[in-house]
Amino acid sequence: MADTVLYEVSDGLATVTINRPDAMNAMNTEAKVALRDALEAAGADPAVRAVLLTATGRAFCVGQDLKEHVQSLTGEDAMRTVRDHYNPIVRAITGMPKPVVAGVNGVAAGAGFGFALAADYRVVADTASFNTSFAGVALSADSGISWTLPRLIGPGRTADLMLFPRSLSAREAYDLGLVGKLVPAAELAAEAERTARALAAGPTLAYASIKEAMAYGAGHTLAETLEKEDELQTRAGASEDHRIAVEAFLAKEKPRYVGR
Repeated sequence: MADTVLYEVSDGLATVTINRPDAMNAMNTEAKVALRDALEAAGADPAVRAVLLTATGRAFCVGQDLKEHVQSLTGEDAMRTVRDHYNPIVRAITGMPKPVVAGVNGVAAGAGFGFALAADYRVVADTASFNTSFAGVALSADSGISWTLPRLIGPGRTADLMLFPRSLSAREAYDLGLVGKLVPAAELAAEAERTARALAAGPTLAYASIKEAMAYGAGHTLAETLEKEDELQTRAGASEDHRIAVEAFLAKEKPRYVGR
């Protein structure tokens, strides 16, 4: 992996770290390719049971590197990066059959906000902030934010944040329901890792089914979703993890899941 994104797997947890701190983790082409490839590798690796997406420095990710972007504006494929990079990154996060925790250490703007929203759970430093940013540079939405944000806070609040971009504090984001855990900045790294490791040690097949059910339900009727729940619950009920959980419950022991 390029050093713009760091990738490490330890005890079932893949840690993916955006690493352009001097540029506030703005996404140049090298970083976008590296982030896409790291997330796809984590999703495909059977040894990985959960993923922590975080960043170095004082920002999580401020979105597109505009210094690089301005050089491409005269080309025919100036916005091809959405198709080639941002869409695959978000698909990798939302589509992998394992939970993804975003450890948001600082400002998350534009695509960076989109990446954080694509994650299944967000642990956020109390000094972090969020900004849709797109309209501020005369762009539409990307990185899935037009899908994720209204499902989390509703279309009215989403329109406000999209049409009138502003910095949303970590506390405001928590109050809106965008944040799972809000922690002091000094505790962010440890708490984000602790949260992700707890998921890595959990029933990952069940987590994958829950993730799939929620995504399916967002675009289908209740009747269709009930059918999907039946399918997924049947699969989960036949898993080794379910048997382990039931046996541990009856024995009053802590289950040790195997992810099958």
